[in-house]
This record gives sequence, C-alpha cells and structure tokens, in this order.
Amino acid sequence: MRSRVDSGGTCDYRGPTVKILVVGSGGREHALVWRLRQSPEVEKIWCAPGNGGTTGIDENSAENGAECASVNVDDVNSLVALAERLKPDLTVVGPEGPLVAGIRDKFECRKIRLVGPSRRDARLEGT
Repeated sequence: MRSRVDSGGTCDYRGPTVKILVVGSGGREHALVWRLRQSPEVEKIWCAPGNGGTTGIDENSAENGAECASVNVDDVNSLVALAERLKPDLTVVGPEGPLVAGIRDKFECRKIRLVGPSRRDARLEGT
C-alpha cells in the first residue's frame, strides 16, 4: 500500500494500517495522539511516557487513546529498546531532549523510522 503519510515519495508500510510510537508527555504529544487517532490508517498508538490525556477516551468517540509505556524520554537507549520491542512503523518525537541526545541517529542505525532532526541539526532548537 502506498502511504499518504509520507509526502516525500512512495513508502511501503507493512500493511494497510500503521502503528505509531509518540515520544513525550506534554500537550504537544497529546495533540499529536488526538489527531493521529482520527486517521483510519492508524491501527495502534503508543506514547512514551504519555500522560493522562493521551490514554483517555475521547468524549466524542468510542476510540481509546494511546497505550502508555513507562520510559524516561531523556534515556535514548531505553527508547531504542522500547521501539525494537514494539516495532512501530513510525516514531514521532515531541520534546527536544531526545532529539538533541541523538535519538534519530540511533533509530536510523537500526532501520527504525522516526520523524525528527538528527542530533547535529537538533542542537539548533536545543540552544
């Protein structure tokens, strides 16, 4: 199946739906989970570590939010281990901390898709 999520060209996912890992626990991540949950292409969402809002049930929908995984967002190695265990089709990083710590670089080495800048490029936001 061709993905409508990737506007940079065609990208084949493992199936007709995608599983997404959202890294972070703030309002930005809550908004991402809320919007991603509305897509029929999204089968599963995990949020690491998430918050009460990301796990809740939308009052206007019977759909559950994200399943939260207890992990420290500043511990990139733990996030890599989590992603290797969950096998998401895509990871979206909200906070700058893991980006500045090089999460994208480590995910790329393991062929795990991630939205976010490299460690070198993330320094701009982190300064």
